[in-house]
Amino acid sequence: MGAISKKVNQLVKKHGTNDPFKIAEAKGMIIRNVPLGKILGFHARKSRVSIIHINENASSQQKIFICGHELGHAVLHPEVNAPFLQSHTYYSTSKIEQEANEFAVELLLSKEVVQPITIHEATESYGIPEQLLHKKFYS
Repeated sequence: MGAISKKVNQLVKKHGTNDPFKIAEAKGMIIRNVPLGKILGFHARKSRVSIIHINENASSQQKIFICGHELGHAVLHPEVNAPFLQSHTYYSTSKIEQEANEFAVELLLSKEVVQPITIHEATESYGIPEQLLHKKFYS
């Protein structure tokens, strides 16, 4: 079991849910639905408080995945401000984005909570991009 899977299992067990909104709330994070244009979401910390920003125009299913992805950043990369890094440095965020995607997929498909489902059901129910599911199930 990888480090991300282990972290997800600990969170699901501790909070009794795989719902990223409930976990974020239990951890004292603030979730804001805001106009973000083409950006789906981002995580930032201000005064030691994690804030998850979600594009208000995303579908309700997309918001579930976006919240899981940004929760992944908050848990795995609490001090990293990805929007700042992308616009002000040459630091590659691809690794942390891949880790946040893996976190979200592991969380939303947690064996502790979810019955086995198809790729189509996962995409429809949780807004998980299909290409991430193919990577998880066929790699």
